Amino acid sequence: MDSISMISSLIFIFCAFCFSGANSSTLGVNYVSRLLEIQERERAPSSLQLTAAYGVLNRLIPSHFSSFEFHVIPKEHCDGEFCFNISNHPGSAREGSPEILISGTTAVEILSGLHWYLKYWCGAHISWSKTGGAQLASVPYPGSLPAVQDTGIVVKRPVPWSYYQNAVTSSYTFAWWDWERWEQEIDWMALQGINLPLAFTGQEAIWQKVFKNFNISTSNLDDFFGGPAFLAWSRMGNLHRWGGPLPQSWLDQQLILQKKILARMFELGMTPVLPAFSGNVPAALKHVFPSAKISHLGNWFTVNSDPRWCCTYLLDATDPLFVEIGKAFIEQQLKEYGRSSHIYNCDTFDENTPPVDDPEYISSLGATIFEGMQSADSDAVWLMQGWLFTYDPFWRPPQMKALLHSVPLGKLIVLDLYAEVKPIWATSKQFYGTPYIWCMLHNFAGNVEMYGVLDAVGSGPVEACISDNSTMASLIVGVGMSMEGIEQNPVVYDLMAEMAFQHNPVDIKAWINLYSRRRYGRFVQPMQDAWNILYHTIYNCTDGAYDKNRDVIVSFPDVEPKSISTMQIALNDIHEQYGKRYLGRAILEEVNDSYDKPHLWYSNSDVIHALKLFLESGNQLSDSSTYRYDLIDLTRQALAKYANELFLDVIEAYKLDDLHAVSHLSQKILGLVKDMDMLLRCHDGFLLGPWIESAKKLAQDEDQERQFEWNARTQITMWFDNSEEVASLLRDYGNKYWSGLLRDYYGPRAAIYFKFLIESLEEGNGFNLRGWRREWINLTNNWQNSRDVFPVKSTGDALNVSQWLFEKYLQDLGSHDH
Repeated sequence: MDSISMISSLIFIFCAFCFSGANSSTLGVNYVSRLLEIQERERAPSSLQLTAAYGVLNRLIPSHFSSFEFHVIPKEHCDGEFCFNISNHPGSAREGSPEILISGTTAVEILSGLHWYLKYWCGAHISWSKTGGAQLASVPYPGSLPAVQDTGIVVKRPVPWSYYQNAVTSSYTFAWWDWERWEQEIDWMALQGINLPLAFTGQEAIWQKVFKNFNISTSNLDDFFGGPAFLAWSRMGNLHRWGGPLPQSWLDQQLILQKKILARMFELGMTPVLPAFSGNVPAALKHVFPSAKISHLGNWFTVNSDPRWCCTYLLDATDPLFVEIGKAFIEQQLKEYGRSSHIYNCDTFDENTPPVDDPEYISSLGATIFEGMQSADSDAVWLMQGWLFTYDPFWRPPQMKALLHSVPLGKLIVLDLYAEVKPIWATSKQFYGTPYIWCMLHNFAGNVEMYGVLDAVGSGPVEACISDNSTMASLIVGVGMSMEGIEQNPVVYDLMAEMAFQHNPVDIKAWINLYSRRRYGRFVQPMQDAWNILYHTIYNCTDGAYDKNRDVIVSFPDVEPKSISTMQIALNDIHEQYGKRYLGRAILEEVNDSYDKPHLWYSNSDVIHALKLFLESGNQLSDSSTYRYDLIDLTRQALAKYANELFLDVIEAYKLDDLHAVSHLSQKILGLVKDMDMLLRCHDGFLLGPWIESAKKLAQDEDQERQFEWNARTQITMWFDNSEEVASLLRDYGNKYWSGLLRDYYGPRAAIYFKFLIESLEEGNGFNLRGWRREWINLTNNWQNSRDVFPVKSTGDALNVSQWLFEKYLQDLGSHDH
């Protein structure tokens, strides 16, 4: 049996999970059924959807364009559910005829079926281009595609919606995208089954037109809108003007881009979610309407409460002007776009706590927010991020119920934003009777970090679907991905996207074995073994800690060195893992450090052993872009954690007044940073250049190019406001392991710290914290304003460089007897 047939046979057993399970009629779908009916009536014609679906097929695998035939079918063919059907084409025996027929209730279902077939009958894999792209080499030539069973394959969605994006993804990832990149992403969405994406691009142009009718001039808005890389937080009322003002050409081009995005989403049968008015208003509005209830909000992470960027204005939802503006905003969107899907996102209270905790007041706020939507669109439904319930202690049960019950049942849908780690549905009696979407947050700020909770992802949505707390059936109406940044950890997103079609928990061990084959296009035993280790370590984080990357290299501690705890208590134990016994170490760390310590939830020795297995597979897989990406990422991960240990060694030596050790270990870290930069240079997915060049590409003149580049550089370094001696409170929040950034910024910054350590020991004085801060902040300000050009194409041999770095730094660390 060849490898593809073997995969097909294995996955047939696996796919059996899809054909049993909960009937969606028992779920929260009942409460949104009217909206679903309206959207069904207003969906693009079948002919338009088919044209869009064939366009995706042609861009994905043009060599097989004639191998597939697509049909759009009514939901009645799927017992009233959304589904896709894969079958052998009736005329497949004739030469030149299509081989596989894929039918679906929308173009998204059709393309999900195409992906499912390529994935589980052809051993293919599809990920973002930065993470290795599509592995289609395993797909047989046209005319020899594997047949499915005679009865065909029918896969239904357990819930109608597959949601995508976070309110801040628009800035951390999408800030500089043009139509070419957006088209690729929409293709990816459709193939992953996503049918409920946020569509936030271009809204500033809409606001400009709306506020003009309220006597707010364009110049007034210069102080209101943030810069291109900070629009997400400007929209949420966290800041104003930072990185701005926005040029008119930016407003115009983004509106044109949004119309293209929406047109394509509608053509594919998607349900794009438009923004709604949250109460965030320009300062000038309080002068135009002096009697309006407008609150001056408090400081949001600026240094010294700088009024140039902080303390925005919020119009009280109980003021009559709120509904008027909310209505005007949605009407203007309908005028510009010609239609909507009737679902609108609004997060008035995301990091903006209400001034009063009286439930009646909160209920009135929620009702008025919704009235602003409904007054312009009688079929409007409010989609709200549930992040506020995760982090803000203000939202106790009475306040939470008041907000959720302020809107008629079925007219509010909550995103359980962090459900893979902290599911609110399970502790709130399913949001007190409000329909919700189970979401995986996973990534903060687009940080580059190998991390995941695969077991929770593979079972959590199913557990939500079958939940019954004895008072009501499950209220889940969708599953989704709400990461802050994309283009990382493709294994996690591959699995999460699939949960839109799974009715039973996934056997992750079996799934991972198949993933390894699909990801690289062939079976390689060491890779199977390596992924089994990664599943049990990196992708098995169960400590509940937020995974904000605080590795020393990319998030250097801005503290006095003697305040850093270096005490590590090693507990030796013998235990069994992966079928073998070995000596393990668990590190207990003090929790009273003065800086945010790096997160480590696994044995680094195990991961180094997995890396060794990756390297052993290099001769067979080095021609694979997916392999090269994973190899670099895993090498980077292991080296980053090693650097954290080296840094503690430096601090320990400093405390012992060991000048020689501090000098030696400091140089070792700085050399490691340069070596890691060389490693990251070997794959396009780890380059700084594309981020900066894509920003400059959108500029219309030299001034804009300088402004946009400053935005791009600042977001990934200092992020926000700072003084000469006080760093931004959000410094390094958007850190990245990118070639160019390590060499030109992270390395020089670390060198400054080590210089002050050495001077302290040489002169016998305490650490000059003030001097250190002035120098590294000055370095950052200069770097953000610099115009150095960085490569946009990779150079170097990933396998050779990874092997060299493994031997140089890691070979003696993976000491477990595996």
